[in-house]
Amino acid sequence: MMKKLSTMIIAALSLFCFCGSGNAQQTIEANNYQKPTNNMQTTDKKVLVAYFSRADENYNVGNITKGNTEIIAEMIAEQTGGTLFHIERTKPYPKSYNPCIEEAQQELRSKSRPEIKGGIQVEDFDVIFLGYPNWWGDMPMAVYTFIEKHSWQGKTVIPFCTHEGSGLGSTVRKLKSACEGATFLDGLAVQGATAQHSQASAKWSVEAWLGKMGF
Repeated sequence: MMKKLSTMIIAALSLFCFCGSGNAQQTIEANNYQKPTNNMQTTDKKVLVAYFSRADENYNVGNITKGNTEIIAEMIAEQTGGTLFHIERTKPYPKSYNPCIEEAQQELRSKSRPEIKGGIQVEDFDVIFLGYPNWWGDMPMAVYTFIEKHSWQGKTVIPFCTHEGSGLGSTVRKLKSACEGATFLDGLAVQGATAQHSQASAKWSVEAWLGKMGF
């Protein structure tokens, strides 16, 4: 009886360890970027806050004059003293929501790289906050246009996004692949409705997140 009980305990422990290892691996894969620390030296770093954001009709917030991600980007720039750069398509998306998402989905399916306005030298900065709305688990294709114009070797990239329930999703993994040679710090996801309608709450989240990194 004791021998049978011992065998059952060993089997149970083996199953637990196997399941635990699987969960740990999933966590590592889902968060495959460096965690922020309180010791990051930021005083001598040149900071860029580059972001894609769209106003007009948006899901869950209606017609807006300033995009959700732009609101968060401005909060980050205010706190860090960073330079703002708005990633914009040369040809704007339609103002209405449904025609906009139809065009954006077509871009995603074809992996297109739409032309964007202006530019800024990422190479002149040390830390780049990169912001975007999470569209179907990815970034708008214009963000890839921006990324592919520059060298990311040796840069520190800190992602942030707005969303309506999906958080950062798989966008960090895709950013890591696109920004080859960059070091990544932990990102921030803010719900679009919070950015629009609860800005005090959004700002608290931004400041707490930045504070952990020494900004």
